[in-house]
Amino acid sequence: MVYPKPSGGFEWAQAPWGTVLRCRPLLEAADHLFTAHDLVLRGSEREWAAVAGVMGVERDRLLLVSQVHRADVAVARRDRVNSWVRPEADVMVSDDPSSAIGVRVADCAPVLLADRRTHAVAAAHAGWRGTVQRAATAAVEALKKEFGSHPRDLIAAIGPCLGPCCGEVGDEVVQAFRDAGHDSTTIARWFSAGPSGRSHLDLWRANADQLEAAGVPPEQIHVAGLCTKTYSDVLHSHRVMKSEAGRMVGVIRSAHRRDSGLGTRDSDDVASGFSRKETREAGS
Repeated sequence: MVYPKPSGGFEWAQAPWGTVLRCRPLLEAADHLFTAHDLVLRGSEREWAAVAGVMGVERDRLLLVSQVHRADVAVARRDRVNSWVRPEADVMVSDDPSSAIGVRVADCAPVLLADRRTHAVAAAHAGWRGTVQRAATAAVEALKKEFGSHPRDLIAAIGPCLGPCCGEVGDEVVQAFRDAGHDSTTIARWFSAGPSGRSHLDLWRANADQLEAAGVPPEQIHVAGLCTKTYSDVLHSHRVMKSEAGRMVGVIRSAHRRDSGLGTRDSDDVASGFSRKETREAGS
C-alpha cells in the first residue's frame, strides 16, 4: 500500500492494527491519533477496544458523543466520567488523563486541540454544518471557559477530511454560511468555483481560519492536507462509499507533556505501541 504524504507536521505511524496519522507538534502536548482504512469503526467492539488500548485507557474511558452536526459542547471532567452517557454534541473538552475523547468522521473535519500549559484537550467534528456553526471556535471557547486555557497555549491538528478539490456543495450551503453571519470576504476565501461551476468548500482553510480568529497562533495550527475522497483507498469517504462508508476517529488524551519533545520520538513510539511508517507521495 502506498500512502499519500501528509503536510502540516503529520506523519503516518504503525499501530497494532494498522496505519494511523499523528501530528508531531501536537504530540508535544497530548497523545492522539487519527485512524485510517484499517478500522471500519461502525459496530465492532473489538475495533473500539483496540483504539482504547493503544491510547492507554480502559474501553469505557474512550468517550464519544452522539454527533448531530452542530457545535454543542460536552465536558468530560477529571474524576466525573464514571457513568458517561453519550450526549448530543459535536465538540468535546476534557482534563481527565484517565480518559480519551474522540469524534468520528468520513469526510467531515476532525479537529484536535491540546493546551501545553493546562494539558486540557478538545475534539471537534466539523463538517460543513459544524463549520457554519463554528465548531472549531466552540472548542477553543470551551477550553477557555471550562479549564482556563489561553488560545496562545493551544496546538491544533486538523485531520483528513474532504478537500477543496472535492468539496462540491450546492448554493444552499453557501447561503447557510451567509445566514450564519459569515461575511462576504470570508465566504470568498472559503469557497471557489469548481470545474462544473458549482461551489467547492475548503474545510481545511475554514477551520484553520476559525481557530486563528479564536486566538490560536497560526503557526500552531496544523492541517494534514489529505482529501478523504481523493485518497478513499486509505481513508474512509462517505462521498465515495455512501451508506457503506466506514468511519475514522480522531482521538486525544489529556496527559502530562513529554519533557524531551520530538527528540525522543523513537522511544515514545515504542512505549505507546507505535512505530514510525515511512511516508511517500501518492503514486511514487
